[in-house]
Amino acid sequence: MPLDPPAMKVGVISDTHGLLRPEAIAALLGCDGIIHAGDIGSAHILDQLAAIAPVHGVRGNNDLDAPWARELPDCLRLDLNGWKVLLVHDIADLAIHPDERIDLVITGHSHKPGIEWRGERLFLNPGSAGRRRFKLPVTLALLDLSAQSIEPRLVSLLD
Repeated sequence: MPLDPPAMKVGVISDTHGLLRPEAIAALLGCDGIIHAGDIGSAHILDQLAAIAPVHGVRGNNDLDAPWARELPDCLRLDLNGWKVLLVHDIADLAIHPDERIDLVITGHSHKPGIEWRGERLFLNPGSAGRRRFKLPVTLALLDLSAQSIEPRLVSLLD
C-alpha cells in the first residue's frame, strides 16, 4: 500500500506591488512552497521568495507589460499533495470546465482576504501583502496540506 505524501506547508501571497515586507518574509519562513497570486511588481520579489522556498506564480494586471513577467502564466494549475489547485489573479478570469476537478482556487486582485468553502471547493484570497490600500488589512495566507485535508489560515502582517 503506498504511503501518503508528507504534509506540506505552503505560503500564499498576493498583490505585493514591488514591496516584500520583512513581516511577510518572517511568516513564510519554513514553508515548503510559496504561491504568488499576481501583481508581483518586480522580479526581485520572486527572487526573494525563491530564497525561502520554491515559488509558483501568475501575472497580475499590473505585471502584464513588465518584461520580466513575460514568462509568467495568467493562469496556473498545480497539484499539491494530491489537491488540484487553480491559480489566477482576478476571480473574474476564472474558467473551470464543469468536469474538471479543482479543489482549491487561489486568487488575488481585490486586496480583500477571504477563505470560503463552496461545496467541496475552497476559494482563497490571501489579501494584499504590499502597501495598504484604503483600510484593508495587510495579509497573506498559510496552507497546511495533508493527503486528507486543506487547512487555510490568514496571517495579519500589520496591526
